[in-house]
Amino acid sequence: MVDATIGHGGHSLLFGRSLGPEGVIIGLDVDKNSIQRAQLKLKDLACRVILICSNFSEISEEVHRQGIEKVDFILADLGVCSAQLADVEMGLSFQQNMPLDMRMDKRLETTAADIINKADEKSLADLIYNFGQDRASRRIARFIVQHRQSQPITTTGQLATVVCRALGQAASGRKSKIHPATRTFQALRIAVNDEMGNLEKLLESAPAILKSNGCIAVISYHSLEDGLVKNNFRKNGKENVYRIITKKPITPSREEIAANPRARSAKLRIAQKI
Repeated sequence: MVDATIGHGGHSLLFGRSLGPEGVIIGLDVDKNSIQRAQLKLKDLACRVILICSNFSEISEEVHRQGIEKVDFILADLGVCSAQLADVEMGLSFQQNMPLDMRMDKRLETTAADIINKADEKSLADLIYNFGQDRASRRIARFIVQHRQSQPITTTGQLATVVCRALGQAASGRKSKIHPATRTFQALRIAVNDEMGNLEKLLESAPAILKSNGCIAVISYHSLEDGLVKNNFRKNGKENVYRIITKKPITPSREEIAANPRARSAKLRIAQKI
């Protein structure tokens, strides 16, 4: 199997326990810290574990590089883990003030701060609207541009404050459960890491490396990702490449959400190669 987003190895540990010495798990992740943590978690499995610091857009090349032609199962959990949100070097969270970076892969050159301080107002508004689905994108972009004229925006705290001001909301004491800056931060993270482009490449590569009756399972957390997965599965279903296992996405139960609130927006879709 390929765990396209190995994270800290939680999913692979569950699957790996049912694999014997003949089994192989290939784990991919662009975050070197995640690879190291997964290595510790999976070290006692009976199956062979191959961990690679690579983007899942390169899944086909990485699998073939291991001398494996086709796999039985591909899993991709598109969520950001709690450790990454807390990592000051990542610069993903407004819960504490940290450098505005957002690069999951430090080999990337452009940071979120680069985009926020260099992009023109229309480009910023389009980015926030397209990737963050925030209807107030033009107003947010205008406030960002006005602020950076006197002072560059270099931290997550600065950006969150500017967004809150643009929306006329305080970060604390807000009416909504969602922080006012959530959509802007999501949009920037997607843009910095080319998340939609990389997901498209993963979905396009999957049929060629899946064995007959092999499955692909994708867990997404917002409608942009879920829409890409749904449309790809539907297209491959019409072309008799996939058999759709989940006619509707599987979502977490109330009990699961109570135990893990961050799972509330998760949607799991599964397809099987014909």
